[in-house]
Amino acid sequence: MTGPTDLPSLPDARLAGLLAEARELHPKTVELRRAIHRRPEEGLDLPETLAKIEAALDGLPLETAVGKGTTALTAVLRGGEPGPAVLLRADMDALPLREETGLPFASEVPDSMHACGHDAHVAMLASAAHLLSAHAGELAGSVVFMFQPGEEGHHGARHMIHEGVLDAAGDQVERAFALHLSANLPSGMITTRPGPMLASADKFFVRVTGKGGHGSTPHQAIDPVPAAAAMVGALQTMITRRVSVFDPAVLSVTRIAAGTTSNIIPEVAELEGTIRTLSEQTRALVREELPRVCEAVGQAHGCRVLADVEPGYPVTVNDPAEASRVLLLAGDALGEEHAKPMVDPFMGAEDFSYVLQRVPGAMAFLGACPPGTDPAEAAPLHSNRVLFDEDALDHGVAMHAAFALDALR
Repeated sequence: MTGPTDLPSLPDARLAGLLAEARELHPKTVELRRAIHRRPEEGLDLPETLAKIEAALDGLPLETAVGKGTTALTAVLRGGEPGPAVLLRADMDALPLREETGLPFASEVPDSMHACGHDAHVAMLASAAHLLSAHAGELAGSVVFMFQPGEEGHHGARHMIHEGVLDAAGDQVERAFALHLSANLPSGMITTRPGPMLASADKFFVRVTGKGGHGSTPHQAIDPVPAAAAMVGALQTMITRRVSVFDPAVLSVTRIAAGTTSNIIPEVAELEGTIRTLSEQTRALVREELPRVCEAVGQAHGCRVLADVEPGYPVTVNDPAEASRVLLLAGDALGEEHAKPMVDPFMGAEDFSYVLQRVPGAMAFLGACPPGTDPAEAAPLHSNRVLFDEDALDHGVAMHAAFALDALR
Protein backbone atom coordinates (compact mmCIF):
# COMPACT_ATOMS: atom_id res chain seq x y z
CA MET A 1 0.00 0.00 0.00
CA THR A 2 1.30 3.43 -0.88
CA GLY A 3 0.59 6.69 0.93
CA PRO A 4 -0.24 10.13 -0.41
CA THR A 5 2.38 11.71 -2.63
CA ASP A 6 1.74 15.33 -1.71
CA LEU A 7 2.97 15.17 1.89
CA PRO A 8 6.32 16.79 2.76
CA SER A 9 9.18 14.40 3.32
CA LEU A 10 9.89 13.47 6.91
CA PRO A 11 13.06 14.83 8.56
CA ASP A 12 16.14 12.68 8.12
CA ALA A 13 16.79 11.11 11.52
CA ARG A 14 20.55 11.39 10.94
CA LEU A 15 20.38 15.19 10.89
CA ALA A 16 18.90 15.54 14.37
CA GLY A 17 22.09 14.26 16.00
CA LEU A 18 24.57 16.30 14.01
CA LEU A 19 24.61 19.30 16.35
CA ALA A 20 25.52 17.06 19.29
CA GLU A 21 28.34 15.54 17.25
CA ALA A 22 29.53 19.00 16.26
CA ARG A 23 29.58 20.04 19.92
CA GLU A 24 31.87 17.13 20.68
CA LEU A 25 34.28 18.64 18.15
CA HIS A 26 33.95 22.13 19.67
CA PRO A 27 37.39 22.18 21.36
CA LYS A 28 39.09 21.29 18.05
CA THR A 29 37.04 23.86 16.17
CA VAL A 30 37.88 26.66 18.59
CA GLU A 31 41.54 25.68 18.82
CA LEU A 32 41.98 25.87 15.05
CA ARG A 33 40.01 29.09 14.76
CA ARG A 34 42.14 30.81 17.41
CA ALA A 35 45.42 29.52 15.99
CA ILE A 36 44.54 30.97 12.57
CA HIS A 37 43.27 34.18 14.16
CA ARG A 38 46.59 34.78 15.90
CA ARG A 39 48.56 34.49 12.66
CA PRO A 40 46.45 36.08 9.90
CA GLU A 41 47.66 36.04 6.30
CA GLU A 42 46.32 38.02 3.34
CA GLY A 43 45.92 37.37 -0.36
CA LEU A 44 46.60 34.18 -2.27
CA ASP A 45 49.75 32.99 -0.50
CA LEU A 46 48.88 31.75 3.00
CA PRO A 47 51.52 29.15 3.94
CA GLU A 48 51.01 29.23 7.73
CA THR A 49 47.25 28.93 7.37
CA LEU A 50 47.62 26.06 4.91
CA ALA A 51 49.94 24.21 7.30
CA LYS A 52 47.44 24.57 10.15
CA ILE A 53 44.61 23.20 8.00
CA GLU A 54 46.71 20.26 6.81
CA ALA A 55 47.58 19.45 10.43
CA ALA A 56 43.92 19.65 11.45
CA LEU A 57 42.92 17.21 8.67
CA ASP A 58 45.79 14.79 9.30
CA GLY A 59 44.64 11.21 9.71
CA LEU A 60 41.32 11.63 7.93
CA PRO A 61 40.55 9.51 4.82
CA LEU A 62 40.87 12.45 2.45
CA GLU A 63 42.50 12.89 -0.94
CA THR A 64 44.21 16.29 -0.71
CA ALA A 65 45.85 18.58 -3.24
CA VAL A 66 47.47 21.99 -2.85
CA GLY A 67 47.00 24.65 -5.51
CA LYS A 68 49.68 25.21 -8.13
CA GLY A 69 49.53 29.00 -8.19
CA THR A 70 48.12 29.60 -4.71
CA THR A 71 48.05 27.96 -1.29
CA ALA A 72 44.54 26.64 -1.89
CA LEU A 73 43.71 23.23 -0.46
CA THR A 74 41.23 20.78 -1.97
CA ALA A 75 40.26 17.65 -0.05
CA VAL A 76 37.96 14.87 -1.26
CA LEU A 77 36.07 12.42 0.96
CA ARG A 78 34.81 9.32 -0.83
CA GLY A 79 31.58 7.82 0.43
CA GLY A 80 30.75 4.17 0.95
CA GLU A 81 28.74 4.03 -2.27
CA PRO A 82 29.29 5.64 -5.68
CA GLY A 83 27.32 8.74 -6.52
CA PRO A 84 27.56 12.46 -7.28
CA ALA A 85 29.80 14.99 -5.57
CA VAL A 86 28.92 18.05 -3.50
CA LEU A 87 31.19 20.94 -2.58
CA LEU A 88 31.59 22.71 0.77
CA ARG A 89 33.67 25.89 0.82
CA ALA A 90 35.56 28.02 3.36
CA ASP A 91 37.69 31.09 2.65
CA MET A 92 41.03 31.53 4.43
CA ASP A 93 42.42 35.07 4.08
CA ALA A 94 42.52 38.06 6.43
CA LEU A 95 42.21 41.84 6.05
CA PRO A 96 44.69 44.74 6.40
CA LEU A 97 43.41 46.04 9.76
CA ARG A 98 44.98 46.69 13.15
CA GLU A 99 42.99 44.56 15.58
CA GLU A 100 41.40 46.28 18.58
CA THR A 101 39.24 43.50 20.05
CA GLY A 102 41.30 42.90 23.19
CA LEU A 103 40.93 39.14 22.72
CA PRO A 104 43.55 36.93 24.40
CA PHE A 105 44.17 35.34 20.98
CA ALA A 106 44.26 38.63 19.06
CA SER A 107 46.36 38.99 15.94
CA GLU A 108 50.12 38.89 16.47
CA VAL A 109 50.72 40.29 12.97
CA PRO A 110 50.82 44.10 12.81
CA ASP A 111 48.03 45.67 10.74
CA SER A 112 46.49 42.33 9.75
CA MET A 113 43.36 40.76 11.20
CA HIS A 114 40.66 38.17 10.60
CA ALA A 115 37.82 40.71 10.64
CA CYS A 116 35.50 38.85 8.27
CA GLY A 117 35.25 35.51 10.06
CA HIS A 118 37.35 33.52 7.62
CA ASP A 119 39.31 31.96 10.48
CA ALA A 120 36.02 30.56 11.80
CA HIS A 121 34.92 29.49 8.30
CA VAL A 122 38.06 27.37 8.00
CA ALA A 123 37.65 25.87 11.46
CA MET A 124 34.02 24.94 10.82
CA LEU A 125 34.84 23.24 7.53
CA ALA A 126 37.77 21.33 9.02
CA SER A 127 35.55 20.01 11.82
CA ALA A 128 32.87 19.17 9.25
CA ALA A 129 35.49 17.05 7.49
CA HIS A 130 36.01 15.17 10.76
CA LEU A 131 32.27 14.73 11.29
CA LEU A 132 31.59 13.59 7.74
CA SER A 133 34.56 11.22 7.78
CA ALA A 134 32.85 9.42 10.66
CA HIS A 135 29.76 9.10 8.43
CA ALA A 136 31.61 8.26 5.21
CA GLY A 137 29.98 4.85 4.95
CA GLU A 138 26.56 6.53 4.76
CA LEU A 139 27.50 8.76 1.82
CA ALA A 140 26.48 7.75 -1.70
CA GLY A 141 29.01 9.97 -3.44
CA SER A 142 31.86 12.31 -2.58
CA VAL A 143 32.37 15.54 -0.67
CA VAL A 144 34.81 18.17 -1.97
CA PHE A 145 36.17 20.48 0.75
CA MET A 146 37.29 23.77 -0.81
CA PHE A 147 39.70 25.75 1.39
CA GLN A 148 40.11 28.94 -0.60
CA PRO A 149 42.60 31.80 -0.26
CA GLY A 150 42.19 35.28 -1.69
CA GLU A 151 38.50 35.97 -1.17
CA GLU A 152 39.12 39.58 -0.15
CA GLY A 153 39.42 40.98 -3.65
CA HIS A 154 41.90 38.48 -5.09
CA HIS A 155 39.43 36.23 -6.99
CA GLY A 156 40.66 33.12 -5.16
CA ALA A 157 37.61 31.06 -6.09
CA ARG A 158 38.24 31.71 -9.77
CA HIS A 159 41.84 30.51 -9.38
CA MET A 160 40.62 27.28 -7.75
CA ILE A 161 37.98 26.73 -10.44
CA HIS A 162 40.67 27.20 -13.10
CA GLU A 163 42.79 24.53 -11.38
CA GLY A 164 39.89 22.07 -11.28
CA VAL A 165 38.29 22.20 -7.82
CA LEU A 166 34.83 21.59 -9.29
CA ASP A 167 36.06 18.34 -10.86
CA ALA A 168 38.26 17.21 -7.97
CA ALA A 169 36.10 14.15 -7.26
CA GLY A 170 35.91 13.10 -10.92
CA ASP A 171 32.73 14.44 -12.45
CA GLN A 172 31.77 18.05 -11.74
CA VAL A 173 30.15 18.64 -8.37
CA GLU A 174 26.38 18.80 -8.55
CA ARG A 175 25.70 21.05 -5.56
CA ALA A 176 27.66 23.62 -3.58
CA PHE A 177 27.28 25.26 -0.18
CA ALA A 178 29.07 27.95 1.81
CA LEU A 179 28.50 29.71 5.12
CA HIS A 180 29.43 33.23 6.15
CA LEU A 181 29.43 34.45 9.76
CA SER A 182 27.57 37.60 10.78
CA ALA A 183 27.88 39.29 14.15
CA ASN A 184 24.67 41.19 13.37
CA LEU A 185 22.43 38.12 13.51
CA PRO A 186 21.37 36.13 16.59
CA SER A 187 23.87 33.44 17.45
CA GLY A 188 23.21 30.12 15.74
CA MET A 189 20.69 31.55 13.25
CA ILE A 190 20.85 30.38 9.62
CA THR A 191 19.40 32.75 7.05
CA THR A 192 19.40 32.73 3.27
CA ARG A 193 17.21 33.58 0.31
CA PRO A 194 16.58 32.39 -3.26
CA GLY A 195 18.05 34.35 -6.16
CA PRO A 196 20.38 37.31 -5.61
CA MET A 197 21.80 37.18 -2.09
CA LEU A 198 24.87 39.38 -2.46
CA ALA A 199 25.70 42.12 -4.94
CA SER A 200 28.30 42.43 -7.64
CA ALA A 201 31.16 44.79 -6.79
CA ASP A 202 33.00 46.83 -9.41
CA LYS A 203 35.46 49.67 -8.83
CA PHE A 204 35.61 52.83 -10.91
CA PHE A 205 38.37 55.37 -11.42
CA VAL A 206 37.94 58.74 -13.13
CA ARG A 207 40.82 61.09 -14.00
CA VAL A 208 39.82 64.63 -14.96
CA THR A 209 42.55 66.70 -16.65
CA GLY A 210 42.28 70.45 -17.11
CA LYS A 211 44.89 73.20 -17.07
CA GLY A 212 46.55 74.35 -13.88
CA GLY A 213 46.94 77.97 -12.85
CA HIS A 214 46.90 80.51 -10.06
CA GLY A 215 43.91 80.56 -7.75
CA SER A 216 43.48 84.28 -8.32
CA THR A 217 43.02 83.92 -12.10
CA PRO A 218 40.76 80.89 -12.69
CA HIS A 219 39.75 82.27 -16.10
CA GLN A 220 43.29 81.55 -17.28
CA ALA A 221 43.09 77.93 -16.18
CA ILE A 222 40.75 75.01 -16.85
CA ASP A 223 39.75 73.92 -13.38
CA PRO A 224 39.12 70.14 -13.07
CA VAL A 225 37.68 70.45 -9.56
CA PRO A 226 34.23 71.83 -10.52
CA ALA A 227 34.08 69.23 -13.28
CA ALA A 228 34.81 66.43 -10.82
CA ALA A 229 32.28 67.84 -8.35
CA ALA A 230 29.63 67.97 -11.08
CA MET A 231 30.35 64.33 -11.93
CA VAL A 232 29.46 63.25 -8.38
CA GLY A 233 25.96 64.65 -8.74
CA ALA A 234 25.58 63.53 -12.33
CA LEU A 235 26.45 59.94 -11.43
CA GLN A 236 23.83 59.86 -8.69
CA THR A 237 21.26 61.26 -11.12
CA MET A 238 22.29 58.61 -13.64
CA ILE A 239 21.52 55.90 -11.06
CA THR A 240 18.08 57.30 -10.24
CA ARG A 241 17.08 58.04 -13.84
CA ARG A 242 18.68 55.24 -15.87
CA VAL A 243 18.39 52.29 -13.47
CA SER A 244 15.08 50.62 -12.63
CA VAL A 245 14.04 50.91 -8.98
CA PHE A 246 12.97 47.27 -9.23
CA ASP A 247 16.53 46.16 -10.11
CA PRO A 248 18.56 48.60 -8.06
CA ALA A 249 22.15 49.74 -8.09
CA VAL A 250 24.30 51.54 -5.55
CA LEU A 251 27.05 53.88 -6.70
CA SER A 252 29.26 55.52 -4.09
CA VAL A 253 32.06 58.01 -4.77
CA THR A 254 34.45 57.16 -1.96
CA ARG A 255 37.55 59.19 -2.82
CA ILE A 256 38.06 62.65 -4.36
CA ALA A 257 41.61 63.97 -4.74
CA ALA A 258 42.95 67.16 -6.28
CA GLY A 259 45.51 69.86 -5.66
CA THR A 260 48.44 70.47 -3.35
CA THR A 261 47.80 73.84 -1.68
CA SER A 262 45.25 76.67 -1.31
CA ASN A 263 46.32 79.07 -4.08
CA ILE A 264 46.99 76.72 -6.99
CA ILE A 265 44.34 75.44 -9.37
CA PRO A 266 45.38 71.84 -10.02
CA GLU A 267 45.73 70.28 -13.41
CA VAL A 268 44.19 66.95 -12.37
CA ALA A 269 41.32 65.76 -10.16
CA GLU A 270 40.48 62.13 -9.45
CA LEU A 271 37.36 60.24 -8.40
CA GLU A 272 37.18 56.68 -7.16
CA GLY A 273 34.31 54.55 -5.93
CA THR A 274 32.27 51.37 -5.99
CA ILE A 275 29.28 50.07 -7.95
CA ARG A 276 26.95 47.44 -6.48
CA THR A 277 24.14 45.75 -8.43
CA LEU A 278 21.87 42.72 -8.05
CA SER A 279 21.72 41.60 -11.69
CA GLU A 280 24.21 41.27 -14.48
CA GLN A 281 21.91 43.31 -16.74
CA THR A 282 21.97 46.36 -14.47
CA ARG A 283 25.65 45.82 -13.82
CA ALA A 284 26.38 46.05 -17.55
CA LEU A 285 24.16 49.14 -17.90
CA VAL A 286 25.95 51.06 -15.14
CA ARG A 287 29.38 50.08 -16.42
CA GLU A 288 28.41 51.43 -19.85
CA GLU A 289 26.77 54.62 -18.60
CA LEU A 290 29.42 55.74 -16.11
CA PRO A 291 32.15 56.63 -18.64
CA ARG A 292 29.58 58.28 -20.92
CA VAL A 293 28.29 60.56 -18.13
CA CYS A 294 31.76 61.49 -16.90
CA GLU A 295 33.07 62.25 -20.38
CA ALA A 296 30.04 64.41 -21.18
CA VAL A 297 30.40 66.41 -17.96
CA GLY A 298 34.11 66.81 -18.56
CA GLN A 299 33.53 68.04 -22.09
CA ALA A 300 31.08 70.66 -20.80
CA HIS A 301 33.86 71.97 -18.52
CA GLY A 302 36.56 71.82 -21.18
CA CYS A 303 38.38 68.93 -19.48
CA ARG A 304 39.71 65.63 -20.74
CA VAL A 305 38.37 62.57 -18.95
CA LEU A 306 39.65 59.05 -18.57
CA ALA A 307 37.04 56.81 -16.90
CA ASP A 308 37.67 53.14 -16.19
CA VAL A 309 35.57 50.46 -14.50
CA GLU A 310 37.49 47.54 -12.99
CA PRO A 311 35.33 44.39 -12.87
CA GLY A 312 35.01 42.81 -9.45
CA TYR A 313 32.94 39.89 -8.19
CA PRO A 314 29.67 38.92 -9.93
CA VAL A 315 26.29 38.84 -8.23
CA THR A 316 25.99 35.93 -5.78
CA VAL A 317 22.85 34.13 -6.96
CA ASN A 318 21.44 31.25 -4.92
CA ASP A 319 19.61 28.46 -6.68
CA PRO A 320 16.01 28.75 -5.40
CA ALA A 321 15.64 25.04 -4.68
CA GLU A 322 19.00 24.86 -2.89
CA ALA A 323 18.27 27.94 -0.78
CA SER A 324 14.94 26.42 0.31
CA ARG A 325 16.68 23.15 1.08
CA VAL A 326 19.24 24.91 3.28
CA LEU A 327 16.47 26.41 5.41
CA LEU A 328 14.73 23.03 5.72
CA LEU A 329 18.02 21.40 6.72
CA ALA A 330 18.67 24.12 9.29
CA GLY A 331 15.28 23.42 10.83
CA ASP A 332 15.95 19.68 10.95
CA ALA A 333 19.54 19.86 12.19
CA LEU A 334 19.44 22.93 14.44
CA GLY A 335 15.76 23.43 15.28
CA GLU A 336 13.10 25.50 13.56
CA GLU A 337 13.95 28.56 15.63
CA HIS A 338 17.39 28.67 13.98
CA ALA A 339 16.12 28.88 10.39
CA LYS A 340 14.93 32.22 9.06
CA PRO A 341 14.30 33.32 5.47
CA MET A 342 16.37 36.33 4.42
CA VAL A 343 14.08 39.08 3.12
CA ASP A 344 16.46 41.43 1.32
CA PRO A 345 19.82 40.87 -0.36
CA PHE A 346 22.99 42.20 1.26
CA MET A 347 24.96 44.62 -0.91
CA GLY A 348 28.34 43.18 0.04
CA ALA A 349 30.05 40.88 -2.47
CA GLU A 350 31.53 37.38 -2.43
CA ASP A 351 33.62 35.36 -4.85
CA PHE A 352 31.64 32.22 -4.03
CA SER A 353 29.57 33.81 -6.80
CA TYR A 354 31.98 32.24 -9.29
CA VAL A 355 31.08 28.77 -8.00
CA LEU A 356 27.35 29.49 -8.09
CA GLN A 357 27.64 30.63 -11.71
CA ARG A 358 28.62 27.05 -12.56
CA VAL A 359 26.95 24.85 -9.94
CA PRO A 360 23.48 24.96 -8.34
CA GLY A 361 23.97 25.82 -4.71
CA ALA A 362 23.50 28.36 -1.96
CA MET A 363 25.34 30.57 0.46
CA ALA A 364 23.86 31.28 3.88
CA PHE A 365 24.66 33.57 6.78
CA LEU A 366 25.32 32.09 10.20
CA GLY A 367 24.57 34.42 13.10
CA ALA A 368 27.33 34.73 15.69
CA CYS A 369 26.40 37.79 17.73
CA PRO A 370 28.37 37.79 21.01
CA PRO A 371 26.34 36.94 24.14
CA GLY A 372 24.78 39.93 25.84
CA THR A 373 25.04 42.12 22.72
CA ASP A 374 22.19 43.47 20.63
CA PRO A 375 22.80 42.21 17.07
CA ALA A 376 21.93 45.66 15.73
CA GLU A 377 24.66 47.20 17.88
CA ALA A 378 27.40 44.59 17.38
CA ALA A 379 30.54 45.58 15.49
CA PRO A 380 30.01 44.44 11.88
CA LEU A 381 32.17 42.47 9.47
CA HIS A 382 35.37 44.29 8.45
CA SER A 383 35.45 46.21 11.74
CA ASN A 384 38.68 45.91 13.72
CA ARG A 385 36.48 45.38 16.80
CA VAL A 386 34.27 42.60 15.46
CA LEU A 387 33.63 39.69 17.85
CA PHE A 388 31.92 36.34 17.24
CA ASP A 389 30.21 33.89 19.56
CA GLU A 390 32.29 30.73 19.20
CA ASP A 391 29.35 28.54 20.30
CA ALA A 392 27.75 29.37 16.95
CA LEU A 393 30.55 27.52 15.16
CA ASP A 394 29.00 24.19 16.19
CA HIS A 395 25.90 25.16 14.21
CA GLY A 396 28.08 25.82 11.17
CA VAL A 397 29.81 22.45 11.46
CA ALA A 398 26.44 20.71 11.69
CA MET A 399 25.07 22.62 8.70
CA HIS A 400 28.00 21.67 6.46
CA ALA A 401 27.52 18.04 7.44
CA ALA A 402 23.75 18.20 7.00
CA PHE A 403 24.08 19.60 3.49
CA ALA A 404 26.41 16.79 2.41
CA LEU A 405 24.52 13.96 4.14
CA ASP A 406 21.20 15.10 2.69
CA ALA A 407 22.59 15.49 -0.83
CA LEU A 408 24.34 12.12 -0.82
CA ARG A 409 21.82 9.87 0.93
